[in-house]
Amino acid sequence: MGEVFDGEIQARYRDVNTGGHVDNVEAIRVLDEARTQFFRFAPLGLPAGVGLLARVPGGVSELMGSQRVDYHAEMRFAPYQPFLVRIWLAHVGRSSFTISSEVRVERDHPPAVVAESSLVFWDHAAQASWPISPEVRADLDRFLGDRVALRERPGP
Repeated sequence: MGEVFDGEIQARYRDVNTGGHVDNVEAIRVLDEARTQFFRFAPLGLPAGVGLLARVPGGVSELMGSQRVDYHAEMRFAPYQPFLVRIWLAHVGRSSFTISSEVRVERDHPPAVVAESSLVFWDHAAQASWPISPEVRADLDRFLGDRVALRERPGP
């Protein structure tokens, strides 16, 4: 397994639904916020700056292609207790990549949420997918590991 990114996302009181736990939509927000930290702001020691995507050229962004989320345990709001998110990459293709994520409510607990998200680099000027450059691929490959364990889907 390659490197992983560990981040903390502060829980907010508004994340809680009427059942007293974090709503599934807010769990997706936690994943999205952690992914943004990893991509744009995480101090990873890369030569061009901070964040995993520091060397992606201007005018190129990452677009969500698909996302699968499994909920394993209830996430309850606890004041001043952040959610703990771990992110790594499971696949790097020609112009797309897949990330694996886990969200925990406490360090010694198993993941409450696991997710797999596939993203594509999009060149807005060309209106086409952007082929991953060797420099960006090298940055992505540092975080390459196994896919997150998702539940088997029922049916054929």
